[in-house]
Amino acid sequence: MLHAETVVFGGSGLDRAAQLRGDGVAQARLLASGKVLPVWRGKPLIAGGGALAWVAAGHPVLETAAPVIFLGMDGGTACFAADLSNWQPAHVVLPEPPLFLDPTDQQHPLLPEGQVFSELRAVMTRLTPREAELAATARAVLQWHKTHGFCAACGQPSVVVQAGWQRSCPACGAHHFPRTDPVVIMLVQRGNAVLIGRSPGWPEGMYSCLAGFVEPGETVEAAVRREVFEETGVKIGPVRYLASQPWPFPASLMIGCHGEALTDAIILDPAELEDAIWVSREDMVTIMAGAHPRIKPARKGAIAHFLIENWLADRLV
Repeated sequence: MLHAETVVFGGSGLDRAAQLRGDGVAQARLLASGKVLPVWRGKPLIAGGGALAWVAAGHPVLETAAPVIFLGMDGGTACFAADLSNWQPAHVVLPEPPLFLDPTDQQHPLLPEGQVFSELRAVMTRLTPREAELAATARAVLQWHKTHGFCAACGQPSVVVQAGWQRSCPACGAHHFPRTDPVVIMLVQRGNAVLIGRSPGWPEGMYSCLAGFVEPGETVEAAVRREVFEETGVKIGPVRYLASQPWPFPASLMIGCHGEALTDAIILDPAELEDAIWVSREDMVTIMAGAHPRIKPARKGAIAHFLIENWLADRLV
């Protein structure tokens, strides 16, 4: 696919410098001269202009941060991320989960005015490609540590090693690594139309490409055919890969594919989808322009928006 790596969170070419993760001396030196991205409950610190905001390793806001992970080298600068989730904002009312997107920002009293913790999905299109990759990496790895504090083999507490890229169990010696779940997301086409759907609980008018997790023992192509048929009853023939996008909400790799539909009758699985419809190219132009009376475009920055936009521009091949 043309321009495949221009999708948000992809294509910046970050040097992750994995060879330095196990070198404690090098890590201490890099941290002392590098920069740290504070992250609070999955929200990166954002400056007033919409860029990531960084602090030095000795900044007092990091006193209770745990863990600190090494993200990689941005030019000659070492980049780290630190989890500040233990901090509790004073006199701030946070929205109750479940929530599709948290619109609130949090200001830490030890940080400059105008620097706030913001929902990554709300700011992702304002970040540079390098910032987006760093933020996505930080969010995904820190969330993994938050939910994998105990050994999956014996149940004992595990410890952070390899600069945040591994957890080891002192009790049984097992090693655990950050998890990424493969998800297929499909631009399903039949003639001049594409298939879109909406899940229960989505904001009113929001539709997107169909998507689903790849199951064990399943190819990407088989997952595309299975998911589309399970959700809509539409049968898929040829499938081809288009592009991928890391999606750290919490830990997915979105594998964008094009599927040619063999049938067009829709039989909904109500447990999966609230609605699914075929949309012509002409109507999709109106939707993507935000001018459709009922259907809103897929979220900018998400691979669904990227795939549809490139389909309309004839840039899929």
